Amino acid sequence: MIQTVVKRDGRVVGYNDEKIKAAIRKAMLQTEMGEDESLIHKITDRISMSGNERMTVEEIQDRVELELMKSPRKEVAKRYIAYRDQRSIARRAKTRDMFLEIIEAKNNDITRENANMNTDSPAGMMMKFASETTKPFVDDYLLSHEAREAVRNGYLHIHDKDYYPTKSLTCVQHPLDRILKYGFTAGHGESRPAKRIETASIIGCISLETAQNEMHGGQAIPAFDFYLAPFVRSSYIEEVKVLESLAGEDLSSLYNAPIDDFITRPIENFTGAERFKQHAINRTVSRVHQAMEAFIHNMNTIHSRGGNQVVFSSINYGTDTSAEGRCIIRELLNSTYEGVGNGATAIFPIQIWKKKRGVSYLPTDRNYDLYKLACKVTARRFFPNFVNLDASFNHHEKWTPDDPERYKYEVATMGCRTRVFENRYGEKTSIGRGNISFSTINIVRIAIECMNIVNQEERINRFFKKLDDILEITARQLCDRYNFQKTALAKQFPLLMSRLWNGSENLGPNDTIESVINQGTLGIGFIGLAECLTALTGRHHGEDDNAQALGIKIVSHMRSRVNEFSERYQHNFSVLATPAEGLSGKFTKADRKTFGILKGITDKDYYTNSNHIPVGYHCSPRHKAKIEAPYHELARGGHIFYVEIDGDATHNPEAISDIVDLMDKYNIGYGSVNHNRNRCMQCGYEDAQNNLEKCPKCGSNNIDKLQRITGYLVGTTDRWNAAKLAELNDRIVHK
Repeated sequence: MIQTVVKRDGRVVGYNDEKIKAAIRKAMLQTEMGEDESLIHKITDRISMSGNERMTVEEIQDRVELELMKSPRKEVAKRYIAYRDQRSIARRAKTRDMFLEIIEAKNNDITRENANMNTDSPAGMMMKFASETTKPFVDDYLLSHEAREAVRNGYLHIHDKDYYPTKSLTCVQHPLDRILKYGFTAGHGESRPAKRIETASIIGCISLETAQNEMHGGQAIPAFDFYLAPFVRSSYIEEVKVLESLAGEDLSSLYNAPIDDFITRPIENFTGAERFKQHAINRTVSRVHQAMEAFIHNMNTIHSRGGNQVVFSSINYGTDTSAEGRCIIRELLNSTYEGVGNGATAIFPIQIWKKKRGVSYLPTDRNYDLYKLACKVTARRFFPNFVNLDASFNHHEKWTPDDPERYKYEVATMGCRTRVFENRYGEKTSIGRGNISFSTINIVRIAIECMNIVNQEERINRFFKKLDDILEITARQLCDRYNFQKTALAKQFPLLMSRLWNGSENLGPNDTIESVINQGTLGIGFIGLAECLTALTGRHHGEDDNAQALGIKIVSHMRSRVNEFSERYQHNFSVLATPAEGLSGKFTKADRKTFGILKGITDKDYYTNSNHIPVGYHCSPRHKAKIEAPYHELARGGHIFYVEIDGDATHNPEAISDIVDLMDKYNIGYGSVNHNRNRCMQCGYEDAQNNLEKCPKCGSNNIDKLQRITGYLVGTTDRWNAAKLAELNDRIVHK
């Protein structure tokens, strides 16, 4: 006898035979003979009594068809089947409409979910078709009932849900030295170990591109300068050998001669062996510059994921003080400053300067000159961003200034903000590790549900009780996904699970990845702290000390809970200050539909990104730094600090270093500076005017307005979704 029914969305409900009766009755009314109550009851009773205790909707409907076909009223069966088909078509109509909008290259929040993705291209369309049809499969078959309900009710967002069935991981920091030393196999070809700087540069690109096709998140190189430095010396030796053959002299004494810096100088100022040495240095610098130029060009032109998206790449550098490492840094910065193509700003890789006292920050530091150059480049090209190795939570007890491999103990950042450093199940490092998966909690919705409780103490207590419930569901959901991911075989990720992920070198092709992936992190993110606090207190953390105290209490509580989850489930859980792009409007739209327009909460098209002060709130960079800094230590899965500056930053690189000084003062982990940058696509003219529509030099209206969306750059806002466009329009200068 049927007791419960499994609906199409996975919900289990009590059996109600009236629904069967109503469906048969509708079919009968469309025939000449009309309804037959006796037959309706007879068929319904037979199905109810002979069915299993739990049946799906489809199974019950199949039984109705069968019983009608066996009855004298076969014409009713035909009507019922037609009615069922119509209902099925109606359910698919939403998918049909969505597909048509993709086909017609319409600009909407589905096709513009990720601004780095060109969904207008054939490959991009194919990606969106696959993405949007995979998500319902995940809901129906891979999520638990409680996780599915949390998603459906707007409390939880599972990032990269379309990639869930592939078992892929999010991101990884590439130990590029392993690949440069041993080579690797990618697809149907092999890469030999590198010998010269040009080869090393190309292999770095191929490594990032190949891994991007094996993962659903970003790719990063944690110590770009250290990894490529040896190939500066080997290339220099090549140049000396060329001179040997030309001059017919033995210059082997120059191979390993000490070089304080690889600086181009006129050879006329030198004589004898020093003249040969300087000539080789000059040639080497030229080659390094070209190699860095090629690296940047490649990272902005090679595609991944079916050809619709450039590699979401990041590189960290700044602390290699060797002459060779400094040469890599200098020429990378010089090439970045020059731009790509006809002088355009490079979108990728996201470049990150490692700021470290005693190394790359203070006037007395060996790499201070390169730090100042980095600020100059950022003032024109937005990159590099800055990671603060001096932040208390970024220290490593093994780091020493004289260790040639000290980069292993330096935190590195990737993508919009992802940070991986602490490790319960292996060495504390960023290298060879990454995020496994992450999900974000809508803390705004939880707060809205509590905001009408008059008693403040009761209101806050109720909020934390609801937050705890969702945190528990999120932790279990991430564990479920982990348990699914760990069953993948190493051969499914040929590069990632042979050269990149720590411990993967011990895996055979048919081994599961379970033994190595637990060194990665499971991230629990949050969005809209400002709106959450407004719902609970009436003001956000940028404008009220009590709201700030509550904000810190909320994120501290999340941090305590993820530590508890780490012990309970034996995984590296972390709190993530979510880089919301497509999500920024998704939660807001749903909450506005449920709760209406609430001032300071749902009255915009987006929720404020993570723990940031609202983009339209007038405050100084110092105030913003002071308010947002405490959250960086708590959100160790990833965080970022933004400052908007006005004017033409190219004439004011000191404004960039002033922001880095704030990071140093307030213990901020990672930050970047936003400013206006317009470029005429016709003649290359650049300026920093607001809302420039026409080039003052050639009159062209083809203006590239460079903007930062969630940590990365986008040359055109045409690919931004509505929520992020609304946020962009609300941004104001911090001064």
